[in-house]
Amino acid sequence: MTEEPAEPTKVALPAIMWSGLTDVGRYRKNNEDAFLALTVDGNEVRRLGKYGTSRTAQQDFIFAVSDGMGGANAGEYASSIAVEKITQMIPDCFRRAATGMEIGCADILQELFEQIHAAILKMGKSYEELSGMGATLSLCWVRPGSLYFCHIGDSRLYYLPKEGGIRQLTQDHTHVGWMQFKAEINEREARSHPGRNALQQALGGATQILQPSLGSVRYEVGDRFLLCTDGLVEGLWDSGMNRLVRSCRPEESDDVAERLVREAVATDGRDNTTALVFEILAAQALTE
Repeated sequence: MTEEPAEPTKVALPAIMWSGLTDVGRYRKNNEDAFLALTVDGNEVRRLGKYGTSRTAQQDFIFAVSDGMGGANAGEYASSIAVEKITQMIPDCFRRAATGMEIGCADILQELFEQIHAAILKMGKSYEELSGMGATLSLCWVRPGSLYFCHIGDSRLYYLPKEGGIRQLTQDHTHVGWMQFKAEINEREARSHPGRNALQQALGGATQILQPSLGSVRYEVGDRFLLCTDGLVEGLWDSGMNRLVRSCRPEESDDVAERLVREAVATDGRDNTTALVFEILAAQALTE
């Protein structure tokens, strides 16, 4: 008697959707912001476009934003070094993690930031026109079930859980940011404080001992995350970011970063403005 063929196996694989945009703003001549979206596996690293959707099976995702600082074009150069070094270094970090070496994600990200910091300092010392340049950097490493992040400066990472609300996962490396984190001042007071942009930590610049912030969060289908530079923060309140991200229908999700940046620039626009948004999509049934 001939056996009936087995039913095909259904495997639920989540996907990720992202969109990113950077804008010079209304008053600046150069754009010193940069953002990055990558996929990485054991074999290669691949740059992603400004928006798209991809399955998360057998690959990790890297999302990052950086805001450069320095005279002339030095800030623009510093942020470009930051994102380029991620592209160069993360494949080796991934391979070491995949082989089960006794090294955690936090250790890998700490090492990555230290190498970028050293590269920016070296370039600043080698060329007079780049002296003192620096950059902020907020980076997310999306792995199965968890997001790991590392951050320095005043670019930000926000978490928008599917249930609603918005929460800043990173703390600005300023005295004002520390006071807000300790609930000594509120968002309105922080935004109007004269010292809100005085960085105490950055990649390169005057930072001698690097102390990036590290953390992780478990994510679920429907959760969203927003990486942004301070230009977006100046143009939008947290509630405005929450409203714009959540108002996009699924078919409009590739426009969410553009909506954020355009409104922030129209409202303020004094600084370069960058947003990078990604969402964990509902699992899709695939036939093997």
